Amino acid sequence: MFTQYDPESAALTDELRGLFDEFGTGKWTADELETHQTGKLREVLAYVRANSPFYRAKLAGLTDETLSGLQLRDIRNLPFTTKADLQQAQFDMLSLPVSDAWTVYETTGTTGKPTPCPRTNGDTIHNNTVLTAYYRDIFASHGDRQVVGISGPTELHATGDTFGDVCRNLGHTVAKMWPHSPVVGFDRALEVMRLLPVTGLFCTPGMALRLAQKAVEAGLDPQRDFSLDLLMLTGELMSPSLRDNIGALWGAEAHNCLYASQEASVLAAATADGTLRIAPLINYYEVIDPGTAEPAAPGPDGVRCGELVVTNLYTGAKPLIRYRTGDLVRMTEAGPGAAVPAPALEPVGRVRDRLRLNGHLVNGYDLENLLLRRFRGYLDYQITVARDDAGRDLLTLTLNADPDRHRGDGTERAVADCREELDTALSVAFGDPGPITSTGAMVSWKAARVVDLRDPRAETSVESRSAERIAEART
Repeated sequence: MFTQYDPESAALTDELRGLFDEFGTGKWTADELETHQTGKLREVLAYVRANSPFYRAKLAGLTDETLSGLQLRDIRNLPFTTKADLQQAQFDMLSLPVSDAWTVYETTGTTGKPTPCPRTNGDTIHNNTVLTAYYRDIFASHGDRQVVGISGPTELHATGDTFGDVCRNLGHTVAKMWPHSPVVGFDRALEVMRLLPVTGLFCTPGMALRLAQKAVEAGLDPQRDFSLDLLMLTGELMSPSLRDNIGALWGAEAHNCLYASQEASVLAAATADGTLRIAPLINYYEVIDPGTAEPAAPGPDGVRCGELVVTNLYTGAKPLIRYRTGDLVRMTEAGPGAAVPAPALEPVGRVRDRLRLNGHLVNGYDLENLLLRRFRGYLDYQITVARDDAGRDLLTLTLNADPDRHRGDGTERAVADCREELDTALSVAFGDPGPITSTGAMVSWKAARVVDLRDPRAETSVESRSAERIAEART
């Protein structure tokens, strides 16, 4: 929200724009970044301890003396904040009254109690500066006269405001479209996309697939009859295989453009080199073993794998300290040629979205990437897990696609890949999985994409029931 009306907001905008320009062009040393993060960490800890009822109690043992000498390595001595904490504390988590915010969002609450997520001008400026700085080169390669569609989940979500402001900062036109709204609907959304025409689109992977499916059902060709040349996809798990298929469907450049949450805001964003990169000027990141909560050691390739823990490094309505996201990630240090000198982040799914297949524990990201690697042009997919009489796990991949186009070499290679990498048999079927696959952004990848016939309790889990309710409402 780069408003120049409020002097304080204008000054913060100018300051952050300068900092990110310097950081993005490699003018910060590692020592300068550590000094910045250390100072911001001390500031935020003092702020939440003084203003948040939850953190006042949670950080009661943090003395002024300890705080004044706190170093980044000492953050391990602070307690975690969990999703359960957010749901229980509700407004006690806030460090400012709601009336000090410029807007209020909330988590979806599909699998638990919604939690309030107000934003101050400062919150929005910090987060939107990251996106503006990181997206600038992506949009620049497509010209300076883009008309960008934005499709978000609900009116209480930050999607529309955030991407709208970022596009305004970059000089592009915005059209906000909610195809799941009964007032708009898919037919009207597709008509608007053609009339304007829309050249760029922010949406979830599921929405991009659903729009393509609806276009085909209407007798349209997503590549021929639309003008999309840039897809900015976010909001749910998306492997490179799925991303590339969506790009091929629309004949557009596709990016996994954002890793964020309603409660923790922007955690990583797409850059021009095709990767998600973290935002170390506004967050401090840890990667831990989800079982032991100990720091994850880098592997032989230097990649750290584990659950992401984040601490916000700016004061505002709701800074979070050592927030356990519940998401598994791979973090790789920035190498030569990185578009932004910040580590790359690869979100690979929630901890609870992992599947065990014939002794192999696999995350949703890698499973999706493996199964879809050999296919292009499908409009949707779903995975079914079963068990044979001998107790061996079996997979079925159902594609919403033309069977004649996808049978043959691609299917045979996909079956061979699955056997080789997971020691698991795979069969490929064709059909429409139905609307439940569109609920991934609202509930979870597993509830939307996986039918696990091995566990009779899976269909009655909170997440599965939530996904079914949303899918029924959408039909």
